[in-house]
Amino acid sequence: MARELVYDALNIVGRSMLKLQGVRLRINGQDNIPAVGGAVLAVNHTAYLDFIEIGLVGRNRGRNVRYMMKAELQNNRFVAFLMKHCKAIPVDRAAGAEAYEHAVTALRDGELVVVYPEATISRSFELKDFKSGAARMALEADKPIVPIAIWGAHRIWTKGFPKKLGRHNFPIHIEIGEPIAPREEIDALTGELRAAMKDLLDKAQAGYPAPAGEPWVPARLGGGAPDLDAAAELEEAELAERRAKAERRDK
Repeated sequence: MARELVYDALNIVGRSMLKLQGVRLRINGQDNIPAVGGAVLAVNHTAYLDFIEIGLVGRNRGRNVRYMMKAELQNNRFVAFLMKHCKAIPVDRAAGAEAYEHAVTALRDGELVVVYPEATISRSFELKDFKSGAARMALEADKPIVPIAIWGAHRIWTKGFPKKLGRHNFPIHIEIGEPIAPREEIDALTGELRAAMKDLLDKAQAGYPAPAGEPWVPARLGGGAPDLDAAAELEEAELAERRAKAERRDK
């Protein structure tokens, strides 16, 4: 692995943060992350900081992963500096073709590209419907998809919850599945990916504490989190509010 000083520094910061928080990581399937060559890392999305764990599993295999990140984050000069030096792929949601081509090129160049098939954080903490981007990239670049499920990171920082960035000793379970070859058409490959990630999420949740009524526990497991339908309504309301703010700003 070529030295990337900014990435190296961030890796130290991330590991130190997890240690100070007392995070107890359980990682299964670490060897399913390719030691060489390109691959799409498809990850469920429940937390703002779950990218730290994905970076960690990459470094455990001697790899630096490449994140696809919202282009507007570059409005912050410090974040823009980090994105540039960590070879992140900026995504303009209004015009995503350039980011898609950038990601396919990175895959062909042997990089690990992180994709969240759900696109946004799941308020229900269940898997939402998947976008087809991960499958399309894998097929066009002829690279495998590695399905990954993370459970527990949402207890630290997610939508609608106070941040808990101090020492909390939360367990975080990470399940990494076997690479899926890009041998099917887009919809079938997306379906296979979602099924694999559902199985991995079930494994990550198995044995994890699930106190009844807790807001971070899915409704399916007896928790107080909204179910998929209620979460979708919250997301629609949030989107409508953002649109209204944008319209007022434009006026």
